[in-house]
Amino acid sequence: MIIVCVAMVCVHTGCTEKKVESGDSTATDSTMVVTDTAKIDTVVESAPMPKAADKLFADFFFDFISKKKVQMARIQFPLKSVNGSQVKMIQRGAWKMERFYQNQEYYTQIFDDARQMAHVEKSKADTVIVEKIHLGNGVVEQYLFNHPEGKWMLAELRTGGLAESSNAGFLTFLQKFFADKRFQMSHVANPLNYYGPDPEDDESPKNVRRKIPAASWSDFIPEVPKGQIYNILYGQKYGEGNEKIFLFKGVSNGLETQLHFRRNGSNWKLVKIQI
Repeated sequence: MIIVCVAMVCVHTGCTEKKVESGDSTATDSTMVVTDTAKIDTVVESAPMPKAADKLFADFFFDFISKKKVQMARIQFPLKSVNGSQVKMIQRGAWKMERFYQNQEYYTQIFDDARQMAHVEKSKADTVIVEKIHLGNGVVEQYLFNHPEGKWMLAELRTGGLAESSNAGFLTFLQKFFADKRFQMSHVANPLNYYGPDPEDDESPKNVRRKIPAASWSDFIPEVPKGQIYNILYGQKYGEGNEKIFLFKGVSNGLETQLHFRRNGSNWKLVKIQI
């Protein structure tokens, strides 16, 4: 009965498009059963991937990180893994399910400017690279996806250091910015430009432009990343400009928060928050 009910909910809410969240309900009499998240996961796992999901990488990737069967079917085994001069081939039996940011409320992306961000949203690239960036130890893991015969496939893994990234300087800055509060406060404009919903009027539908105290910058993002962030490359080429946009995007609701950084010489500073 639980599985049938959950399946009915998935039909009405779009099981292939949204995360399934378990409830906190508890039994109130002997006829009620506590929600079994394992059974909910089974329903999600068994739901087929829509054919349309292969058209947009974001749609495919949601199924890839949430369904083991999809993930195993969309990896080119043996999978080539390159780490510096070391190359190895990962066999199917050695692969462990990679959830990426599935258990977070958001994922992150990095752009040079608003124009690049708008271009990426319209991109029809046949090669996409998902980066898992470990700020703590300065390691970048790249998952390279190709689109042969109209189907997205994970084709290769690459591992390197921050210094090898095309965003090396900015990532080195973020490494310290997110970890050191004292460093943060010396790299946030005060007052800080803000554009988004009125923070003083929750019921107002209008966006406002405000100046906010530097100390409150983190109140406007989902959380301050601790050690690991993500980036998705849709073919964009990063330059050595003086602007970067660090984007938080909601996994289930698509809400975006942009942190705009500007460089003066060798120093980056947060100069604007846009929601």
